Amino acid sequence: MNKSELAVKLAKKVGLTQAKAAEVVDVIFNANKGIVAVELDAGRKVTIPGFGTFATRKRGDREGRNPATGKKIRIAARHYATFKPGKTLKERLAK
Repeated sequence: MNKSELAVKLAKKVGLTQAKAAEVVDVIFNANKGIVAVELDAGRKVTIPGFGTFATRKRGDREGRNPATGKKIRIAARHYATFKPGKTLKERLAK
């Protein structure tokens, strides 16, 4: 399912127009200015009870190898997004 399909389903479930539903989905999930992205960028978690938690973690710098040459390279530290499903979602998927 993509954002457009999610907006269509949201519109049908709550009686919004498809345009308004698409706007709501974009406000929440847009990677540049969406609510979830902004909160993660600020280092905060986004928890939706029963569904799950979006958070960030930091991976330290480490040594790697260029697979083409075998030469050692330094891989910089970075932050990355994580998602941990909530209890209700885990139980539903475990059926």
